Amino acid sequence: MNGVAGYARVSTRDQAESLEAQKLALVGVGAQRVFADVISGAKSGRPGLREALGWLREGDMLVVTRLDRLGRSTVDTLRTVAQLEAAGVRLKALDPQLDTGTPAGRLVVRTIASLAEWEREVIVERTREGLAHARRQGRVGGRPRALSPVAVDAVKAALEAGLSVAEVAVLHGVSRRTITRVRAGDYD
Repeated sequence: MNGVAGYARVSTRDQAESLEAQKLALVGVGAQRVFADVISGAKSGRPGLREALGWLREGDMLVVTRLDRLGRSTVDTLRTVAQLEAAGVRLKALDPQLDTGTPAGRLVVRTIASLAEWEREVIVERTREGLAHARRQGRVGGRPRALSPVAVDAVKAALEAGLSVAEVAVLHGVSRRTITRVRAGDYD
């Protein structure tokens, strides 16, 4: 018989009741072993999920009460689903009902993956458009320059006068790397 593992996650210790409810539901659908994390979905370290993935073998099934228990984002969830698929492990979610061992379940996962990819592309496109618009308005992103054009001239003069890079850096309150870039002509 193939193994069936359950995975439950809650975000805080205050939700112990929810964790117990998830565990009961997972055992109720045949989970032989239940792994759990009491941690925020925004945290990437989920030792219970890692342990579950290590326990599962090809032909086994991982059951979750809800698909969002698997990851902190759609992309993260899809990454875990792909990892399960590559290992030959089926995924079953109770709400909404989803089983990657069925054609309909695989269709749903691929649809979600396509939407997540589209969403990433839209975000990248909007970011590029926003940055281009800001550049046209004369605004440039990034950190402000450590040295003004006048200070750059003063640095060059100090270096020509024989001061060391370290001395000039201390004098202007910047890193030696900044002074080295000015000296090399890489500081625009």
